[in-house]
Amino acid sequence: MTAGRHELISDEPEHSGGKDLGPDPYDYLLMALGSCTAITMRMYANRKKWPVEDIYVELRHYKAHAEDCEDCEDPKARIDKIEKEIIVKGDLEEDQMNRLLEISKKCPVHKTLLNQVEIDSMIEKG
Repeated sequence: MTAGRHELISDEPEHSGGKDLGPDPYDYLLMALGSCTAITMRMYANRKKWPVEDIYVELRHYKAHAEDCEDCEDPKARIDKIEKEIIVKGDLEEDQMNRLLEISKKCPVHKTLLNQVEIDSMIEKG
């Protein structure tokens, strides 16, 4: 895969039939969310001149049974869940930490994942 001048590799783990040569597609999705979250929080903290030393974002993706789907036709209905744990190093007050948590939800990738996304696909012979 290429992104501008950067070359990346993606693969599935061996237990899924891949060779585990790189992160799988969901790993890249989580890395996009994590990096956007940290960048957004860092920019805000810098603008406020808050003493943030470092920001770590740990993410987990899993499928959960659809809780709001008691009457669904498909008993196997599941929804995607992402858990986002943010660790901020620095001498911050509780209200600053709470504000950074709010800001973390304003990163563009977070907003994209919460919106309905339309994907237009096409194929051509090369």
